This record gives sequence, C-alpha cells and structure tokens, in this order.
Amino acid sequence: MAKPLEAQFQYYLDHQDELVAKYNGRVIVIKDEEVIGVFDDVVEAVIETSKTHEMGTFLVQKCQPELEMVTFHSRIRFPSKVA
Repeated sequence: MAKPLEAQFQYYLDHQDELVAKYNGRVIVIKDEEVIGVFDDVVEAVIETSKTHEMGTFLVQKCQPELEMVTFHSRIRFPSKVA
C-alpha cells in the first residue's frame, strides 16, 4: 500500500529541475501531482492551503536544488481558527 503523499513527493522528484528553475527557494504545495500554491514560508503554506484543502491531502515542500530536501507533510490538524 502506498503512503498517502508518496505520489506528490514523487512528482516533486520527477520535476525537481523545472520546479527549482521556477520556484527556487520558495515553498510549494503539491496536490494531485500539481503545484497548487507557492509561498514564502512553511507556516503560511500550511495555514493558507488548509483553508481550502483537507489536511493530509497535500505536500508542502521547500523547493531547492540540494540533494538533502526538507519535506513537510500536512498530517497535523490545526485548530479551525488560527489566532
């Protein structure tokens, strides 16, 4: 059984060069093998995307060329209202 966000992460890996060329240094949100958001930081990406998409259904990824990548999965539930 595949992990829930495996396809999104594989999409990032498969398209990393073109994504880095377009979004280098930004935080991108991937859902259904498509970039659905571009942000300056992880917190903003999670908060804004969770307003319209269910947590656990999208991948938040720092877009960078390095081999060591930082990936943030949207598995954590935040309160419905953020102060």
